[in-house]
Amino acid sequence: MGSHGKSSPSRRRVLQAVLYVAGGAATGTIGWLGHPLAFAVGIAFPALWAFSPSRTVAGLVALAHFLGASRGLPVGASIFFGAQLAIGLGLWLAASLMFVAVHTALWTSRGGWRRPLRYAIAAVLMSVPPFGIVGWAHPITAAGILFPGWAWFGLAATAALLIAMTTRVWPIASGIGALAFAWSASNWTPPAEPVGWRGINTGFTFEASGQYADYHQQVWTIRLVETAAGDGARVAILPESAMGLWSATTERLWTRELSSLDIMVNGGAAIVDPVGYDNVMIGVSGRRAEILYRERMPVPVSMWQPWTTGGAHARFFANPVFEFAGLKVAPLICYEQLIIWPVIQSMLYAPDVVVATGNAWWTGNTNIVAIQRSSAQAWASLFGLPLVMAFNE
Repeated sequence: MGSHGKSSPSRRRVLQAVLYVAGGAATGTIGWLGHPLAFAVGIAFPALWAFSPSRTVAGLVALAHFLGASRGLPVGASIFFGAQLAIGLGLWLAASLMFVAVHTALWTSRGGWRRPLRYAIAAVLMSVPPFGIVGWAHPITAAGILFPGWAWFGLAATAALLIAMTTRVWPIASGIGALAFAWSASNWTPPAEPVGWRGINTGFTFEASGQYADYHQQVWTIRLVETAAGDGARVAILPESAMGLWSATTERLWTRELSSLDIMVNGGAAIVDPVGYDNVMIGVSGRRAEILYRERMPVPVSMWQPWTTGGAHARFFANPVFEFAGLKVAPLICYEQLIIWPVIQSMLYAPDVVVATGNAWWTGNTNIVAIQRSSAQAWASLFGLPLVMAFNE
């Protein structure tokens, strides 16, 4: 009888811990399903973290949330590196370490003002470098779903909701979140492209990482632009890496081929220098070409490799917007769609349009591209901006 009495509370504690961790897995897995509206589920994460029965459980909740949200990474990484799935699993766990470390360190069992303050610190840390470099799965992404068109007020309202979820008023906060979600879900329409702008998706395959567009791919891509121009597009957006390694030869090919067309092209390319390369957007017309944007945050490990030479440069806070075809553009290349500060920084400059591109040949049958598209749609929706997307899948 006595032993049964002792084991019952411990069993309850274990069950409680399992339920919390399962909740964390649900907020990540469902929230980052690959549909914009699903981001709203992430609002529950702060409450699961804050009210965890111990620091260990809080850390496990954070781990489950992050791993659930980034579950496509092991397969994608193994395809990218041409390696076994074990390499992808290792990178998956490694990527989660900062998110888990920040949330574990800042957790507290004490109530009052301490929990909301500590969650606010964790949320900010996971939004900006260095921790924000792997700041995926951030619940603030739901702002554009809960408060579309509210811009900075919507961002502030979502931040307030997230912080309130760590306090005793969490039932009220979750009720407000649910009402906001129900209202926006009933009216949800994805952001449209500006008139005359066209995002062109491609389906080129790359045998291994580091391979760039050859001549035949360039010509085929130019034909896609010609078709878009024939359909009335005056601005074409091409995916990341669509123009390959940018050189004087590539520039001559594109300007010559576009000289008879009334269209401007924004395409992805790489510009090599003695110590690495920049992942860029190039603006091309029949008259000239120019570098529009150098990527602020390339994918860590696969592209950005600060421990060695030869990788992509991270420009962090450089060139948040650029002018193109008469509009001020907020650019987001691939990985930048998954993290927080690039889009927030760009929005400070009051852009007219969001341009989101990616080269997703390595994502296989995962939901990575769906999450990127959904994230770009959520952010553009928050600020009421048109959106042009172009992916190579």
